Order: sequence, then structure tokens, then C-alpha cells
Amino acid sequence: MSKVGKVPVAIPDGVKVAVRDGTIVVEGPHGRLVQDYRPDRVEITVENGTATVTRRGESKEFRAFHGLYRSLLANMVHGVSQKWEKSLLIKGLGYRARLQGRKMTLDLGYSQPVEYELPEGIEAEVPNPNEIIIRGADKQQVGQVAAEIRAFRKPEPYKGKGIRYKDEIVLHKAGKLGGQGAG
Repeated sequence: MSKVGKVPVAIPDGVKVAVRDGTIVVEGPHGRLVQDYRPDRVEITVENGTATVTRRGESKEFRAFHGLYRSLLANMVHGVSQKWEKSLLIKGLGYRARLQGRKMTLDLGYSQPVEYELPEGIEAEVPNPNEIIIRGADKQQVGQVAAEIRAFRKPEPYKGKGIRYKDEIVLHKAGKLGGQGAG
């Protein structure tokens, strides 16, 4: 039995889970998420405040879908009840972020500021010019938006300048040792 797949998903108060016609619909205080699934591979049942995923066969493919759909369901329930969150830090002299409505403006050392339009379902907060917090109900979308913003200026290994995740560790390189003027 899959270690991930056999754990039931607890459904908190205020969250509704509906499973029909190969679709999972999760509604809660922070939104509504829809996910297709393979009813020929797994069966999803909702009763007594929990959702359980059981597989219909024992081959490798059935086992893989078992854990996958249980994780997707758990992520959807968490997202509509509490929201997902990713934090980004900006390091570098003159590097900063500003938020004007749904548009984020990033000064990252280029000749022009980079403008990024936030997609629907995503909220951003800039508590200070060197920190960005991204929130949303869909875990995949929150991670994608954070990755797109980080890609504008990835952290470089010599000085550490750029945009990084809050918990990311950037390994620094030594640089040139003994070039012109050394000694």
C-alpha cells in the first residue's frame, strides 16, 4: 500500500469536496479548485469529514496514481482553507520591488524596470522593497508565479545578487584568486 495514498485527507469545516464524472471540486473560504482524475485507476470517496483514495489495481501505474491523486486532493483542501504561500528575497544594491494594483515592478539592474502582471487567483504582498510574498489557493500556480519572478534575475554565485526563495541557500564561489594586481 502507498504510504502517501493510504492516509485519509481530513476536510476542515467550511470546505466542501465533491467527486463526480472524473472531476474533483473543492470549495472553501479562499476559492474553488477543480481537478480532473482517472476514475479507471483510483476511487475517491468522501464521508464523515474525510476523503479517502483507493486504487483499483496493483500495477505500478495504479500505485503511482494512488499517491498522486491523494496529494493533489490534500493540496487542494489546504489551499482553499488556508492558502499557499511562497516568499522571495531580493539582494543587490538598488534592487527592489513595488506593487501597484495587479502589476509588480521590479528594479533588477537592467536598463528598464521589469513589469510583471499577476495572474487571476494570485495575491502578492511587498512588506518591504526587498521581500515579495505570493499567496494563492492553487499550490502549482503559486509555485509557478514564484519561479517566473525568480527567473527575472536568478541569484549569482559570486556576490549573491538576485532574487531567491526565502529558504534557498546560494553557495558562493571564491572568484579570481591572483589576477592582475594581486600580490
